[in-house]
Amino acid sequence: MLRYFFIFLLALPLTACVDRTISETVPTALSVGSPETVFATTTRAREPDGSYGFKRGEALQYLEMTVSIPPNHTPGTLDFSYANPNPEKQFVMAGVDELQGPSEMKARLGGKDEVSIFIHGYNTTQFETTFRAAQLSRDINIPGAIMVYSWPSQARGAGYAYDLDSMLFARDGLEQTVRQLKAMGVRRVILVAHSMGTALTMEMMRQAELREPGWASKNIEGVVLIAPDLDVDLFRSQMDTIITPPDPFIVMVSRKDKLLNISARLRGTTQGERLGNISSVDALADYKISILDTTAFNKDADSSHFVAATSPALLAIINSARRVSRTFDPDGRGFDVIAPNSVRNPTGATEIVLSETGQARVSSP
Repeated sequence: MLRYFFIFLLALPLTACVDRTISETVPTALSVGSPETVFATTTRAREPDGSYGFKRGEALQYLEMTVSIPPNHTPGTLDFSYANPNPEKQFVMAGVDELQGPSEMKARLGGKDEVSIFIHGYNTTQFETTFRAAQLSRDINIPGAIMVYSWPSQARGAGYAYDLDSMLFARDGLEQTVRQLKAMGVRRVILVAHSMGTALTMEMMRQAELREPGWASKNIEGVVLIAPDLDVDLFRSQMDTIITPPDPFIVMVSRKDKLLNISARLRGTTQGERLGNISSVDALADYKISILDTTAFNKDADSSHFVAATSPALLAIINSARRVSRTFDPDGRGFDVIAPNSVRNPTGATEIVLSETGQARVSSP
């Protein structure tokens, strides 16, 4: 088991020599790049220098951030620097405003009736998840406002156990975020979670359902789980509690996700499988979810754990589907284009296997 742990550390980006908690804010970057607004709620504690690190905070904090996207950005790429960023070629933080609670957040949202919340995974800093959310928003033209829920990850390769505890600690803050957005009058709240952030998302919905049956479908208009680092049996147990899941409910998987194989072995799972790299969807047949198989887009191990954000071909297919959707249904909902209602099994799971040509094989397990 110890051997797998060291392999897992070696598989992570080699950033030990870089202070990832620091990223420069450069307002002048907007004279070169184009702005992307990213709102945030966070359960990270505010440090004396104004940054938000890995310590757990007692209260939810509210932020509005402006990211400068380089002029020649191509879909699927995310280049940034922790020091001396180059706005000609890199994503740069151009501004960070601390907001005075939900009332100011509501004013800044400006009446937008759709908010997509990105929930990051393990080993991630606040600025890193903000840059990734900005990249995804730009690359697939996410409608409405984009927000990150930034939970207190230690952002260290050796911080996996700390992050597991922090993920559970952060459940209440995510539920509070959703409740406050709905109280502000936001009509549609979409949750887009990656890796360990999918476990946080499922646990948050489960706890809310136990207190108030039907809460998830009443307050969340769509869920996208990307490469979920989640035990399949645990997922089934969570779904059994969430009797009426949000619609659409999309699980993006890849059989080539090597990091999830390592995660499974760390937990003693002999099959080496997590929900995000499941080889057969038969165990999920009874749940009204869409399983989107993106295996065809995995070209190497480095991109296998977040192919939804790093594959230009997959991003192009999603964008093309959105353009067609807008042509025939201008009021169509944002993430429905990934798994249209017309192809979904109304009584159980739908498996959609995508190819690089844009063709999809649809089946019901």
